[in-house]
Amino acid sequence: MLGMAPSVHKPNAFLPSGCLREPKEKEHIPRPVPLFRPDRILLTKGWDRTPQQARLAEGICAAYPHAEVVDRADRSHNHVDLGCDDSLVRHRTGKRTLVLGEHKSPVRFSDEQRVCCPNYWHFSPYGFCPYGCTYCYLAGTRGVWFSPTVKVFLNLDEMLARINRTARRLARPVAFYLGKLQDGLALDPLTGYSRRLVPFFAAHPYAHLIVLTKSGQVDDLLDLAPEGHTILSWSLTPEALARRYEPSAPTTAARLAAMRRCAAAGYRLRAVVMPILPVRGWRCAYGDLLQELLGLEAMERVTLGSLCSFPNAMRLMMRKLGRQDELSASLARLARSQDGRYRFPPKTRTDCYRFLLRIIAQGRPSLEVGLCLEQAEVLHRAGLERRTSQCNCVL
Repeated sequence: MLGMAPSVHKPNAFLPSGCLREPKEKEHIPRPVPLFRPDRILLTKGWDRTPQQARLAEGICAAYPHAEVVDRADRSHNHVDLGCDDSLVRHRTGKRTLVLGEHKSPVRFSDEQRVCCPNYWHFSPYGFCPYGCTYCYLAGTRGVWFSPTVKVFLNLDEMLARINRTARRLARPVAFYLGKLQDGLALDPLTGYSRRLVPFFAAHPYAHLIVLTKSGQVDDLLDLAPEGHTILSWSLTPEALARRYEPSAPTTAARLAAMRRCAAAGYRLRAVVMPILPVRGWRCAYGDLLQELLGLEAMERVTLGSLCSFPNAMRLMMRKLGRQDELSASLARLARSQDGRYRFPPKTRTDCYRFLLRIIAQGRPSLEVGLCLEQAEVLHRAGLERRTSQCNCVL
């Protein structure tokens, strides 16, 4: 595993030997990400494999002059040992650690089983997320649990080449999802990737981009022409619950404002309301949120979902919440499902969905609606068995 000690550079003193280049006029200048202030930046295997990657890495380091930069180009991004045995300490340390490197298998086809979701193509220019959501399901996944760092993968050219080959081989409209294993826009001020992704997909005869995010930073998107090939989807929680359970994430109001700006710029919009947290006052809170969404004319699909996390993520969530939180008591009702995830009882989930589906049906009966990572029994009880293809992750 990658230790933290070797090749430590003092803040403001990182000038990688042989990698200084005059930036091209149109190259993105990395900007600090609101709500994210890393203490360390780790340079892992492949970070300087091309001049373009080296320049971007250098710019990212310059955006955080206070951060300690550690050069460990001899190890890969997923071999980062933060030196913490306690899972909660390790998680919080990882949220303050930025890793720059390469991802050698960034374009994949999902393999969900025992749920009603269709499988789909996804890709990873980022890993994990800088936000601090208490219920984060990614925190318990195998790729994050032992090394929960925030990652930027610099080999975007390779990813786009693989997406191009895959889409042309399929020779039909196909979506590539950015948001399964990361927040799709949270680090965009650092990388400027959106300014390459949106034009790439806009010009492609088959490939479409779907991005899931909580970010409110969309300035770099607004002067691009998506040509109907980029769908922006926001993960949304009622404001009062977001303040309690989504620390270090943009406010719900900021996300809704970003959605309106992107709609005005010609982007297709979707929303994911997940996880639905059945705490005191949840009906009014989620009902009000849905009314706001229904007022967005560009909104084409809403996906609902409940808590569904693997055991490690559940344990971490309970430690974050503490015993006094209202949500903690309800977690005792969660049971392990056939796919290994913990969920509320089917009746609880069904009641939540039915309530919210009635609001949608009354306000926008033609709006596409789906359920995320749900089981056939609940889909049937909610009356959505014919809508298994209306997932956020597919066209």
